[in-house]
Amino acid sequence: MTTSLSAELWPEVQPDAARRLMLAGVESFARRGYHATTTRDIASAAGMSPAALYVHFPSKAALLFAISKSGHQQTLDLVEDVAKRDDEPRERMRRIVADFVAWHARRHTIARVVQYELQALPDKEYQVVTDLRRRIEQIVRDVISEGVAQGQFTVEDVKIAARAVLSLGVDVARWYTERAGKTPKMLGREYADLALRMLGAQP
Repeated sequence: MTTSLSAELWPEVQPDAARRLMLAGVESFARRGYHATTTRDIASAAGMSPAALYVHFPSKAALLFAISKSGHQQTLDLVEDVAKRDDEPRERMRRIVADFVAWHARRHTIARVVQYELQALPDKEYQVVTDLRRRIEQIVRDVISEGVAQGQFTVEDVKIAARAVLSLGVDVARWYTERAGKTPKMLGREYADLALRMLGAQP
């Protein structure tokens, strides 16, 4: 665990001790699962005393929320950046899937925690994160709808199609490792072609 890595992952988080705790939380939650992880486990992984965690996060749930909210915001940002381009829907969808998949591969440990520990969040925090998820899905639905209207995509149910496209990327975090034989960028390109075929478009 390094200061430079935590700063790269969460540049908006201050101070560095908070970032170190977030990275320790990711590693601990990914290894043990949220419910089996103690605050002592997290503090120890960050090289701090158990009491130090509460200086930056009032609870283990608050730490999970910070990690989950940040991860979802990062993926929302990349989807928004592509969706607002002037490219035709097919090219925007290709780039959305490529970037979304590559993020989940490159940040697979964080993505596993972000995607698969979601139900552990308290109700209020859960609603904040699910709102981010809805915004991501709506953007993808809008691009697919544009493609259908322009004859570039052929799907019967835009909502189901959007969820299927996003599920492809989310699932990458479950199985991807550095031993997978594909770089995140390569995987993103291949998944983008698969997604376009699924939507009835030729890549």
